[in-house]
Amino acid sequence: MLRTHNCGELRLENQGERVILCGWLHRSRILGGMTFIDIRDRYGVTQLAFDEQKNADLCMKVRSLGREFVLQAEGIVRERSSKNIKLVTGDIEIEVTDIKILNHSKTPPFTIEDNTDGGDELRMRYRYLDLRRNVLKTNLELRHRLSFLIRNYMNENGFMEIETPFLVKSTPEGARDFVVPSRMNANQFYALPQSPQTFKQLLMVAGYDRYFQLVRCFRDEDLRADRQPEFTQLDCEMSFVEQEDVLQMFEGLMKYLFEKEKGLSFGDFQRITWENAMKYYGSDKPDIRFDMKFVELDCEVKGFGFKIFDDAELIVGICAANCADYSRKQIDELTEFVKRPQVGGNGLIYIRYGEDGIKSSIDKFFNAEQLKAIAQKFNAKTGDLMLIMAGNKAKTRTALSCLRLELGSRLGLRCGNAFAPLWVTDFPLLEWDEETARYYAMHHPFTAPKPEDYSKLFTHPAEVRANAYDLVVNGVELGGGSIRIHNREMQNDMFKALGFSEEEAKTQFGFLLDAFEYGAPPHGGIAFGFDRICSVFSGAESIRDFIAFPKNNNGRDIMLDAPANISSVQLEELNIKLK
Repeated sequence: MLRTHNCGELRLENQGERVILCGWLHRSRILGGMTFIDIRDRYGVTQLAFDEQKNADLCMKVRSLGREFVLQAEGIVRERSSKNIKLVTGDIEIEVTDIKILNHSKTPPFTIEDNTDGGDELRMRYRYLDLRRNVLKTNLELRHRLSFLIRNYMNENGFMEIETPFLVKSTPEGARDFVVPSRMNANQFYALPQSPQTFKQLLMVAGYDRYFQLVRCFRDEDLRADRQPEFTQLDCEMSFVEQEDVLQMFEGLMKYLFEKEKGLSFGDFQRITWENAMKYYGSDKPDIRFDMKFVELDCEVKGFGFKIFDDAELIVGICAANCADYSRKQIDELTEFVKRPQVGGNGLIYIRYGEDGIKSSIDKFFNAEQLKAIAQKFNAKTGDLMLIMAGNKAKTRTALSCLRLELGSRLGLRCGNAFAPLWVTDFPLLEWDEETARYYAMHHPFTAPKPEDYSKLFTHPAEVRANAYDLVVNGVELGGGSIRIHNREMQNDMFKALGFSEEEAKTQFGFLLDAFEYGAPPHGGIAFGFDRICSVFSGAESIRDFIAFPKNNNGRDIMLDAPANISSVQLEELNIKLK
């Protein structure tokens, strides 16, 4: 080994020891006849000291070194006269007797500091330098710890980790596939898996009754803070279970992670049906760290001559406690917020419950008693502010949900150090798409309907509930799963409800339908976004900095400059002709 210790482990008890450290020159300081260098590796930072009176040549040598030079330093551990309480090694320094340059470095294009001066694109171009910063190192260490905790829990509960293929068959449902041309099978293509869904179901048929995998998945979809084209999924499946068994097992996993990593303990996670989540929060992934539930007002406000209310499909609002003193400017800001295209609201009506009575933006249409009745519907008290929206049912709920989250952030109610886990259950099995005029599976086509709703599949398909569930933490969907269909007849009915012909179903999923005829057990499972788990545990909004080498918002790796053109020879081998 070129070193005896790393740069984060020496303490006062090592005083007097001769040591050798290796690392990168983090920063240097010249103070009179003394020169100090901070040397850094992934474990920490240690100060090196050089005394001009003791060794002038060595001092001259180190003063010529640049940032990020790779060094090997030998010397004696001694107590620092000026301690640095911000460093775990801040009580000691190394009195250096010899230093070697292991490699030179160009001046980095940005500072390797927590608060760097490099922009996103620049840091992604030089990601290997960005990864030297503490903030990313901390994120990847968290990811490492969580992956080990997950494997420990799964192993202790009898799960077997089994790898599934990366070159699979493209399917028409779900997000777009990344496709891979086959050289040996001209004009045919593999797809990279969006999920190992069918493989894990086949493993249940094969008798491997508790399966898991930390697996790479791929989706060719538009990107945002919580999406990347390639991501890691904790994929799990169990046989001979009902929904409650799955919820208990993976609620146990999350409790285990919170206890081991965060030192937090939880009672039973809250549960809410999809229908109530939409009714009270306007979202199937509500943030329940704060209250501010929706209150529907149709009966209380229609018929008073206010056209916006009278013509609306839904009138609904929220009550912001202790916000009656919001200025007109602040309310105008919130109104502009809901009118943004990405929010989609038409406008905002307010009612202030102040010390001097109730005032609103609709005083022309509602008298004091009527406004008081509305306030009572909200259970509002003196000092509260009620914000109301009206319009199309779905769009209004979505816009009010955005407003609720915005207010929660402004009021400091969405603290990153607080965690509120929630199960959302009883999703619709199918959702209607106006553009294509057909139903799609809300989760995927292998999700079983609630047994009591199965008979409605062809008569009232919109009313059929799925035997499905999502785990939401702080408004982020961490995982989703379901009890699966495990017999051919029901699976054929599901494909038929989705508009598949018999031939299409056989072509796409014949292997699974055949497998169901060889003793498929009842089974169900769940898949978690592992990158999302990491970001939520860290209190971050984006998953990108928990992935060592992520893509940018356009799906490009700007460090590798990928995707890129390939040679005409490769294209010819793949039987691909470009226009």
